[in-house]
Amino acid sequence: MIALQPYSSTPNTVVGDLRVWQDVYSAQLDNRRDIFVWLPPSYEQSERRYPVLYMHDAQNLFDRYVSYAGEWEVDECMTALASEGLEAIVVALPNMRERRGLEYCPYPFVNHEGVAVVGQGDAYVRFIFETVKPAIDSALRTRPQAPCTGIIGSSMGGLISLYAALAYPHVFGMCGAFSTAYWFGEEALRKTAQEKATYEGRVYLDVGTREGETIEAWLGLEPEAAHEAYVRGVRDLRDALHARGCTRMLYVEEDGALHREAAWAKRLPHALRFLLAETTNA
Repeated sequence: MIALQPYSSTPNTVVGDLRVWQDVYSAQLDNRRDIFVWLPPSYEQSERRYPVLYMHDAQNLFDRYVSYAGEWEVDECMTALASEGLEAIVVALPNMRERRGLEYCPYPFVNHEGVAVVGQGDAYVRFIFETVKPAIDSALRTRPQAPCTGIIGSSMGGLISLYAALAYPHVFGMCGAFSTAYWFGEEALRKTAQEKATYEGRVYLDVGTREGETIEAWLGLEPEAAHEAYVRGVRDLRDALHARGCTRMLYVEEDGALHREAAWAKRLPHALRFLLAETTNA
């Protein structure tokens, strides 16, 4: 049984019941990190079981004081959705700072130093469903089946979320891929989408129309060309999924939206209403 400690950082902007599973070892990655668990408002007052959303970049999800790039306001969002009858446990894994790109990419890529490396993304995903998920399912009242298990992230986190859903559909039946870094790893994610069997789960996919600054230097593009390339790349992912018969998809383009936590926070409620819609009676 895992020990979940109350979140006690002071000051903080956390709403609701956020707990910490401290110093979790990953045999798949040979490292350790704290993992954060947000419990729904009704959890302590009921015997219900809940769907679970696994999210990346935990530093930026709940607490503005520990964020390095802004807050998704996941706790505020989930609290508001609870009043609509949509509740879920959120399990949030922090990134490992300089190893973020390595852990969130399952493909070979050339890093910023020009060195060819092999991403550890598949090992990271296996850490989630081989180590973290069984412990969470044992300790908490979850709905462990794939239709009630989601994986969500943005940018590189969107890449690894969509990869996880396509590679392990028997584990993750919901996927939220915000502003997916389609270009990382020589666009290998699109090839994965083209080659995998039809994904029968629910996919939320989105992009803002002004996200090009992320790829200007990486791809050597001018600003307007970079904005267009980012949108086109995510559209290509959408089209690849459609071509493989993925019909349970919500695709969103937000005009003028930047590559920022504030933009993802704004789109999160709409995404979660779509992803969690079928879990209330699952």
